[in-house]
Formats: sequence, structure tokens, C-alpha cells
Amino acid sequence: EWPAPMLRRSFSLDKDIKKARVYISGLGYYELSINGEKVGDQVLAPSFTSYDKTVLYQTFDVTNALQKGENAVGVVLGNGWYNCSTQEVWLFKQAPWRSHPKLLFQMHIEYKDGDRQVIVSDTNWRGTTGPIVYDSLRNGETYDARLEIDGWTQPGFDDQSWENARITRPPGGVLRCQQMTPIRVTQTIKPISLKEVRKGVWVYDLGQSISGWAKIRVSGQAGTEIVLKYSENLAEDGDIDPSNIDIFVKSGEFQTDRYILKGEGIEEWEPRFTYHGFRYVQMTGFDGVPTLDNLEGRVVHTDFEVRGEFECSNELFNTIQKCSRWSTLTNYHGMPTDCPHREKNGWTGDAALSAEQTILNFHPGTTYTKWLKDFIDAQRPNGQLPGIIPTGGWGYNWGSGPAWDSAIILITWNVYLYYGDTSILKDMYDSMKKYVDYIAYMANDHIVEFGLGDWCPPRAEGYTHNSCPTAITDTAYYYIDTYILSKVASILNKEEDAQRYAKLAQDIRQAFRDKFVDIDAGEVTGNSQTALACVLYQGLVDREEASGILVTLEDEIKRYDYHLDCGILGTKYIMHALTEYERSDLAYAMANQTTYPSWGHWIAQGATTLWEDWDGVGSRNHHMYGDISAWFYKGLAGINPDPEKPGFKHIIIKPNPVGDLKWVNAWHQSMYGKILSNWSLDNDQFNLQVSIPPNTTATVHLPTKDKDGIKVNGQDINQVHGIRIIDSTDRRVVVSIGSGEYSFTIKM
Repeated sequence: EWPAPMLRRSFSLDKDIKKARVYISGLGYYELSINGEKVGDQVLAPSFTSYDKTVLYQTFDVTNALQKGENAVGVVLGNGWYNCSTQEVWLFKQAPWRSHPKLLFQMHIEYKDGDRQVIVSDTNWRGTTGPIVYDSLRNGETYDARLEIDGWTQPGFDDQSWENARITRPPGGVLRCQQMTPIRVTQTIKPISLKEVRKGVWVYDLGQSISGWAKIRVSGQAGTEIVLKYSENLAEDGDIDPSNIDIFVKSGEFQTDRYILKGEGIEEWEPRFTYHGFRYVQMTGFDGVPTLDNLEGRVVHTDFEVRGEFECSNELFNTIQKCSRWSTLTNYHGMPTDCPHREKNGWTGDAALSAEQTILNFHPGTTYTKWLKDFIDAQRPNGQLPGIIPTGGWGYNWGSGPAWDSAIILITWNVYLYYGDTSILKDMYDSMKKYVDYIAYMANDHIVEFGLGDWCPPRAEGYTHNSCPTAITDTAYYYIDTYILSKVASILNKEEDAQRYAKLAQDIRQAFRDKFVDIDAGEVTGNSQTALACVLYQGLVDREEASGILVTLEDEIKRYDYHLDCGILGTKYIMHALTEYERSDLAYAMANQTTYPSWGHWIAQGATTLWEDWDGVGSRNHHMYGDISAWFYKGLAGINPDPEKPGFKHIIIKPNPVGDLKWVNAWHQSMYGKILSNWSLDNDQFNLQVSIPPNTTATVHLPTKDKDGIKVNGQDINQVHGIRIIDSTDRRVVVSIGSGEYSFTIKM
């Protein structure tokens, strides 16, 4: 719990500079300045890894930051994940890598005359401490502005009173370049209200649950201490109530920042080496009466490029979509976390369930690539994985299991499916294989049961209280993992492995069917929504066998008055399974509820992000129920990838006009270009606008059985060159199209 180290190095350049680059890793976090200016716009860097396995460094072109003559480099270091001093249940305080902050630095300078110079982190650097007197990822940051040292990152500063830096041992991990989207401050939010709840206790409401911190603008006497505490809930008296999120942090203050004024006019401050999850900020210590202008919220997360948008005529769905996006962004800080406040952990199951919607909405490709390498670092020699990654050692024997661990298979496959990237398959293959072999070791006659099951089902009276046996979901994941591994082996021309795992997958499937499924009765053990939907979603019955199970599932849905009776696993299964089996009407009815348990029930209670559980007693910023957003794109707008031609080389467009929807607009920016699917209902006419990128093709499933009633761009479909009817059923006419823009009209 030492103050943040400040390190500086001055040097003189006497020749014209052609180019200069800096390679830097400061653990846990660092901020680099050259000649008084911060380098880069990233924060909370470098990204978290198992530091005894991998350490990330970043590269910057600093040519324009240097000058002929005197120069100075300054680096301030934060503790971050590297030096967690907080006692909490995940034991990061006992992490094997834990140590004091440290710096590795190289600046490579090339002069115009061809000479080169390298400046490195050595004992020529000078160090001291300054105004950041405390920083902890889970507790917060304390800044004493009276201890600021003006000009310390600028040339000409006198550092003779500082100490020489010392060489220290490295964390032990292999150095790798951080090639991923950085964390940035992406928005600034003005509060919508301010209330004095007790004398001198003020609570700001941002109107939106975010991740990040508050920035303050204050004035007062030197030594005045302003305390900021963060929460996502309010107590009855209007004060903050962090009781739902502070339960696992056992030492120090929770989500608390402190600023001590220097007493020199208007002072602006925001923390650098912590972040919080919050909507409300309690301010104490302010001298006088604060206003809305004294504080603003700084939104901080991995700065994903937007790759998709969805909107429709159902305003509830639009609000759920907005909440899904907020939960996704505010839970990505170099890795997908479960929540930005209580834990900040990289829970594997949450991320696997949420991966498709994250890819459809944003561009997480580089960040998934990085995080999957963290799986390799965390995997034990026998293939075992922990429930949180990275981990300091916690989570191998609780919090894991196939429903969580399968992230190593499923996210790898999703990156391949949505980007067409075979390199991720090559990089992850050995670890994927090792994991499937580990499950095989844990199986008993191909049935698996260990770890977590259908997490956070409804708890209210009358609900089934997670009646789906863990053996059902576990064994289903074992099957799908093995099936995917066989496909990956085939793609990578590992034919012996492909055949072996394909055979194993079929054996698992048969064992599952023998133990849990009664095809004739249309039943699955327990007949819970999760179990029934699992069998359909994971392909554990053939299509022609599914009708009885589908009827039983419909009966279960009706029994709960078209409400979900699922935890996070079943909720993903059920929406897609119903849609796949042409019962999107049931999926729509469940998604459109506003009473418990439902997404709409959260919205009715003022949610601005998705919650951890249907009851709202836990975290109120989780993304693990966020796959509803993927269903919006896939199930309503109908934008679907084709596993046989990944990366949207071939696109499946399958819109579903359903319920009281009048229109849907959606697009996704694929690697080939923008895919667009907009549809509307105008009286008895269905209108579909589709845009297919260059160098791709698409199959469009039109919601009609009348081949003769289809017009394309105003012409009869049979008269349009390049469009071919390839199938028709009693529900759909299926057509093949190439790249271009199309307008379909159908009399319904």
C-alpha cells in the first residue's frame, strides 16, 4: 500500500531525429509522458494477464514527442491487478506473481544520418513518490494534490533529491506485444440530479449505470478532503446503497476515491489506476453547496468499434438492446468481466453466453484473441480450467465445469464463425483438445456432471428452482465441444483427430439420449424449459424427432404464462431453439414480458443495464443474459452466419415477422462489408430490404409459401436475373442471391 512510484529519465539529443519508438510495460498500470505530454490516449494499461506466464507491452511512435536538445520521460505506476492488496474471496492478494510496481522501458531512436540510440530502464532513472498516495483496483484511489510535483515530466526539472531507480526481478512471464483494442475514456456523462440526503452528504445520479469514475471540479482550502463513494443502488433515504456489491471485498473501503485539495483556485481531478461500476456517486467533504457542474461521469472500457445496430417497432426491445450494449461495454476492460464493481472477474461462462451478441454489436476480435491466450496460460497440464481467467489460483474446483470451461471451445469457434479466422483455430487447437480430453477423463460412460449448471434461475414461489440437472447441461456441452473439435480438426487437416472426435461425439450423443431423452413421449429428464431447450439447441435429437419435445416445451412455457423458467444457460438455448424450429412466436411472447421474470421486468424497475438475476438482488450490471441481443439480430432481423462458409462469406437471411412487430431494422459490418436486413409489415404486405456485401452470397428465407406472390425490386421473382428459388415449405420460400441490394415484397 505504498504511494504510486514516479520514475523519470532525462537525456539530450544532439542530432535530427528520423523516427523514435517506445516499447513499454509498466505493472500493474502505467502512464507515460514525454516532455510534459501524455503519450497515447489509453488508460488502465497494459491489459491484465497471468503475469508469471505472460506480460504485455505496448509500442508507441514518439517521433513527434521528442525534440533536439534536452528531453525528459516520466512514468507513474499503479498497482492494478499486479499488486492487489485487497483481501477478497478470489485471493488475488495471494497471487503467485504479486509484487511491487515496476517498469520495463526501451526507446529506440533513429537519426536522419543513420545512427541509432537506445534508452532503457536502468539505474540512470530517478524515482520518488507523489500525489497518488494510494491506489487499489477494488478499493479506489487517494490523491493528495498538495504533494504534486510541478514539471517533473518536463526537461530541465531538478531531480537531484530523487533516488536512483533499482533493478528488480521481473514477474516471470513471457513478453508479448499487446495487439488489442485499448481501454479508453469513451464518454463523459453529466449528472441528471443532485440531492443532499443528510447534512454535507450529497448524491449525484448519472441516470445511467456505467463503468469508470467521477471527474470533479472543485475549489477550497488546502487540506480539504473530498470523498467519493460509488454505487448502483440507492437506499430509501436517497443515499447510496452498495450492499449488493461490496460483499466479497473484505478489506479497505469499497469503491471509494479521495481527493485532498491543494487550495489553489479551481482544481480538476480524476483517478488513473482504478475503475468502478456505478450510477450514483456520494460526495462528502465539499465546502459549501455543490452543483451539477462539480462532477461528471467518465465512461471507461475497451473502446470497441461499433459493428452493428438493431431497432424495431417494439420500444421494450429497443430498451433491452440498449441495456445489453451498455452491459457489454461496461464489462469489457481488456477482458470480459462479469460486473464492473463487485468482482471485475473474467468469468468464462458469462463471456461464452454473451459472445455472439458482442460480435454482432461490436468488434471484439483482437480482445478475444488476447483473452483466449489467457486460457492457455491458465490451463493446467491435465486440461483443467478455472471459472475465472486470468486467475491468481482460485476457481479450479469451484466456479468451473463444462458450462463455463466450454468458453475455450465456443468463443474460439465464434471468432472463426463470424470472422472466418482459421489462425485462432490453429492457436487454440492443442488447448481445446487438451480440454476435451480432460472432460473425457471426468466422464462416466460419457455422462459428465461437475461444476456449475443453469445459473441464476427464477427463485420466486412456483418456479422450478433450477430443476435441470447439471448432468444434462454438462453432457450437452461435452457433446458440442467434442463435435466442434472434430470439425476444427478437419478444417486443420488433422484427419485422424477429426475421425476420432467425431466418433466420440456420436457416442456422447447416444449416451445422452439413452439416459435423458424419451423421444416417443417427447420428454427430457425433469422436463424443465432448460432441459427441453438444451436438447433442441445443442442438436441432441434429429429434426424429425423433435416435434414431441417441442410440444412439451410449449406446454412448459404456457404453464408459466409465457415466462422464462431458466437460468443463464436455458435462456440462451430457448430463444434460439424456438426460432430454429419455427416457433419464434413463443420466443417473442417470452421476450415481450414485463412481469417477473423477464428482461422487461428489469426495465420496469428502471434498469439501464442488464442484471445478474431475475430477482435483482445481486449485481445490476451483468451481460450474461445479453444473448437476447443476438436473438434480435438472428431471430428477428434474420442475420445469420453459415458455419460451412464462415466469416459471412455466405449469409443466411431469415427474418421473422412475429407478434405485434411492425418493422425491424438491423445491420452488421462483416469482414466483407455491411449486411443489412430491414423489414416492415404494411397491412398485408411484407417488405424486406437486404444488402449483401461484395464477394459474398446469401440464402434468403422468405416468410411465405406462395412462390408466385414474390416480387424483387418490383419484378416477379422468376424474371430477376441472378435470383434462384432453391426450396419451399409450408412456411418459407428459400431463394439464393448474390451481392447487391434487394427489395422483396410479399402478399401475406
